[in-house]
Amino acid sequence: MELVSGMMDGSLSYELKNRLAPPFPGPGFQWGAKTKLKEVPMFEACSERQLRRIARIARIFDAPAGTVITRIGEPGNEFYLILDGMVSVDLSMGKPVSLRPGEFFGEMSLLDGYPRSATVVADTPVRLLVIDRENFSVLHREVPDFTQILLVTLSRRVRQTEHRSEQMGATPAQARGAAPQGPVAS
Repeated sequence: MELVSGMMDGSLSYELKNRLAPPFPGPGFQWGAKTKLKEVPMFEACSERQLRRIARIARIFDAPAGTVITRIGEPGNEFYLILDGMVSVDLSMGKPVSLRPGEFFGEMSLLDGYPRSATVVADTPVRLLVIDRENFSVLHREVPDFTQILLVTLSRRVRQTEHRSEQMGATPAQARGAAPQGPVAS
């Protein structure tokens, strides 16, 4: 899916300070972005006005395969929605999990203020829609089902983590970070 074909000159820098520059050089671009945003499942229920608001706060991040997008333990100031490509999410517990277009990451640090809980690496060239901390609340207001989408996704991720932990021999409580109950072997 080409979110902004013909709207950018293609000269995106992969330096962090430059790669998150707003992708909206003019009104023509905003219309193109708004139209394509409607094709993203998370935004399909949005009105034209809501899509314009989202387009104003969003940035595009293009990265080649192998790019580390987030690193575990670092501060988290952005929410990422995958538009094209695939990423691997490494929780340092079991095998990495792959995310595809339409899926997102980075929301936990914005919700709870804690550092990143995972390292995310681009498996293929990726195009991401990026919303920073300052504008994250706009998504809550403008996207009708955003809170429900977040809750369902977070619940699914907790269940997947518990399942992986159980396969590795940990209890579900330990998988969530709770202290073990009863005698502990040393």
